[in-house]
Amino acid sequence: MVNVGDTIGVEEEFHVVNAETGELEAAARRVLRGADAEPELHRSMVETASAVQTDLSALRADLIKKRRSVTETCERLGLAVVAAGTVPGSGARPSRVYPDERYERMAQEYRQLVYEQQVAACQVQVGVPDRDLAVRITRRVREWLPALLALSVSSPYFAHQDTGYASYRTVVTSRWPTVGPPPDLASAAEYQKVVDTLVESGVISDAGMVYFDARPSARYPTVEIRVADSCPRIDDVVLLASLARALVTTAAEEDAAGRPLPEAPQVLLRAATWRAARSGLSGHLVDPATRTAVPAGARIDALLTHVRPALEARGEWETAVDLLTGLRSRGTSATRQRRHDSLRANALALASETRGA
Repeated sequence: MVNVGDTIGVEEEFHVVNAETGELEAAARRVLRGADAEPELHRSMVETASAVQTDLSALRADLIKKRRSVTETCERLGLAVVAAGTVPGSGARPSRVYPDERYERMAQEYRQLVYEQQVAACQVQVGVPDRDLAVRITRRVREWLPALLALSVSSPYFAHQDTGYASYRTVVTSRWPTVGPPPDLASAAEYQKVVDTLVESGVISDAGMVYFDARPSARYPTVEIRVADSCPRIDDVVLLASLARALVTTAAEEDAAGRPLPEAPQVLLRAATWRAARSGLSGHLVDPATRTAVPAGARIDALLTHVRPALEARGEWETAVDLLTGLRSRGTSATRQRRHDSLRANALALASETRGA
């Protein structure tokens, strides 16, 4: 019998940059000839997907192997690869989409949204065999998703400017019609009706274009947590995966216990996401349940307390605490990036962190 959270996987998106300048390079087709990766929306991006895993150590090894394939291929081509929400050159000039019928159709329909979508995310897939339950789980985890974003923030720069945000990727993606907190739905039938209406109305072309921060996957029996920036350090990816799985498992247990679905206005949930994107772990985050602002550190501590039983049940509590302690000690990627004295140095440091895995 397959239980909620038994399986886990991670998809990582990467920028391809010039190894000397740190500027984006439309070289995905060359990279994909030698790397274990897949195309992404833009020609300056590639994506990797882990195999289905059951434990964090195997997941880590898989992610490192995938990264090594991409980084070594790039190095042979005089390129580098960056795992971060943005690089400084993101959005600085128009970029052509990867030559794929679906991507070209999206470019024709969404125009500027696609041109500026030079951003990268980290997505965690957690096994949930029941699709009705998967929809309810997205309701139950959504109040905690801004905390995951705050841990992952890695996109302070866009169009060669400091945006003032910790995750400007979140701002860029927020303009799509199907992005944001999961809606107030309670069954697979309700979810499918929303998707069908969006497709029939022409707003989106297929179910894969539903970009909620957490969603039942369009392809797999999973809940997909989509809120995080791409992370240059593997440690942070593993932390996100562990916390995401623990959130999903905890939500399933709440559902089995008959706890009512949490209520929170969409506008407040969106505000909580914006707050996390703006300041990451600096300042405050919003607690949608109490409808108050709380210090970011306290909100992260509350998240850890919330999922502790699930982490302990899988033997991951100490690992998660150690990884979180390391992240807090060195600061988020967005904080670290602002310590560099030039945008070029920043981009190349991101490439170095990504390569170091």
